[in-house]
Amino acid sequence: MIAVVDSGSGNLRSVERALAHVGGAPILTRDPEVVRRADKVVVPGQGAFADCMASMTRSGLADAVREVVGAGRPYLGICLGLQILFEDSEEHGPVAGLGILRGHVVRFPHHGQLKVPHIGWNQVRSMRDEPLLSGIADEAHFYFIHSYVAVPAESRQVALTCDYGGPFCAAVRVNNLFACQFHPEKSQAVGLRLLENFASAR
Repeated sequence: MIAVVDSGSGNLRSVERALAHVGGAPILTRDPEVVRRADKVVVPGQGAFADCMASMTRSGLADAVREVVGAGRPYLGICLGLQILFEDSEEHGPVAGLGILRGHVVRFPHHGQLKVPHIGWNQVRSMRDEPLLSGIADEAHFYFIHSYVAVPAESRQVALTCDYGGPFCAAVRVNNLFACQFHPEKSQAVGLRLLENFASAR
């Protein structure tokens, strides 16, 4: 069973439908005990970092996610589900995150004519072999929509980079944990393949 965590942010149903489409067994839940029992956990999200963390802390989901990651079960974070893994975000803050990974979330620096938020298709570059990218061409394009980026304290945790006025972290990999700034559920065939790889991984 794959628990899709309802943290009070948007875009949950599309992730649930995409996982079901590729043969996963997703359950959308706000129940920390369901998350603790899950074989795998997905935390998607769009919206404000502070609102997401407040909702997860109040509901007990924050502790449940920390326990699942600590126990070594597969975790997939999408967009906000990547950002909340870090120590804090400067969005309306600083606001404390889950603190699972060392590092911070910062607003995109100003780069001339480039608009923030960063919206649309952009190319990612692999920094290492990544099992969830099996069957996906190197430097594939994924769909992004965000104004803030994660800056991991340990560069070796960066699995994918993207360029938007300069390189930024597009995904991290730490043991059982993979989290991406882009939206696989909005990325058509390549995104579905990533989700299929996650759903079928042992």
